[in-house]
Parts: sequence; C-alpha cells; structure tokens
Amino acid sequence: MEITKVAWTVTGRRLTAAAGSVMGNRYTDNYDVLHLEPGHPVAVVADGMGDGPGSTVAGHTAVEVFLREASVSPAPAALRAAVAQAQEAVRRAGSNLPQLTGSTLTAFVAADGPEADAWIVQLGDSRAYRLRDGLLDLLTTDHTIAWVGLLHGWFTADSEEAAAARYRLTRYAGHPDAPEPDLLNVTLHPGDVYLLCTDGVSDQLTYERLTRVLSADDPAAAVATLLDDSLTAGGDDNATAVVIRVERTV
Repeated sequence: MEITKVAWTVTGRRLTAAAGSVMGNRYTDNYDVLHLEPGHPVAVVADGMGDGPGSTVAGHTAVEVFLREASVSPAPAALRAAVAQAQEAVRRAGSNLPQLTGSTLTAFVAADGPEADAWIVQLGDSRAYRLRDGLLDLLTTDHTIAWVGLLHGWFTADSEEAAAARYRLTRYAGHPDAPEPDLLNVTLHPGDVYLLCTDGVSDQLTYERLTRVLSADDPAAAVATLLDDSLTAGGDDNATAVVIRVERTV
C-alpha cells in the first residue's frame, strides 16, 4: 500500500496531508483516482462509475481537467468553471465509448488570503468529512436517489430499494445535463482533520470507526488504517482516502 504525503502552508496554517487507495476484492482494477497537488493546497478524489473503460476515462479526465482549471484561482466562480470544463471534457471523452462515462468529483481547495479557509467541491457520492473537537461532521450531500429517498422516507436504509437507489446518481462528471457542483466554504481551525473518501471507505466503515481513526495525529497512519479497515470489512469496492490535518504555524 503506497501512501502519498505532502505539506502546505496557508494564512498561518500548516496543512499536513496524506492519501492512498486500494483496489479491494470486487474488481480487477482500481477505478478510483486521487491527487494531492505538491505545490498548492489542493486534494481531489474521483470514483469512476461502473467497471469498464468509461469509468477509467471519466475519473482520470475529470481530475486532470479540474486540477488544470482550478489552479487559476480558488474563488467560487473559478471552481465552478473548472467543474464545467471537466464536465465537457468527460462527455467529449465518452462520446465514442459504448459504456457509461462518468465519475464523482470531490475536492478540497484551500485559499491563501486574509482568512484561513478552504472550499469543498462536491459532485456525486464521494464524501468530505471534518473532525473538529471530537465531532465528526459529514460536510457533503450524496447526489443519489438513495439520499433523496432516505431523506423523504420513501424507503428504509436497509431495504432493497435503497441499495438499488445508491447507484442512481443525480449529479456526476459526464452527466448529459452538466449539473453544477455544490460548493461549501469551511474555516481551517488548528486541530481540524478533513477526510475526502470514495464510497469504498464510507460504505464499509462506521461513523464511530471513522471518528476514532481520524483522531490520530498522523494523517498517513490514519489513511493506512482506513484502507486496511476497508479490506478487513470485505473489500467490496475500490477504496480511496485523503486525510488533511490543520495546525497553526509557529
């Protein structure tokens, strides 16, 4: 298991980040994509939809184009434009493929300015969490029919209807209608820990286990534990995690 580590400094904060991915036992390839930008405080995860060439193309294209466009500015308009460019590129890449070409896209983009803050970019059902003062918050919404159905009481979480609805994404990179992402501005408090992950992590690990693992001081150790836990839980999907810890610079 290879763990990538980087460190960034923004507005009086040191951000220490680590990331890794495992294939698991369900697929013969890993359709998740992750990236930590060495020179800029940017982290991205994507989860290709399905298990064919369209899945591979979509994830890599979405991340590559988003990174290129988002490097221009961390401002909201620029991030929306970056996602729009990624949408167009994924649809174009999949135009000659017989399979569905689509992926999730979840990103963390810190801003180096007067405030210590960052933007969470969300498209699909990968997730962003924040652990602050012992409380783990899910910052993102899953763009799935399952999320809508559970919210409105259409079915129960353990029903067959909910299981099927998890695969019906309402927003993703490559969607024919090019839906916009959710954008969430977050402050960067010393001691905060952010997690970006694909559903191979969030679907297999409990809230309590995520909280316990993210309480570790070392992001690389936390990533390794999360991925090991996903395999111990059955390895039913590709699993990818990025952990970012916020500290005050001296």
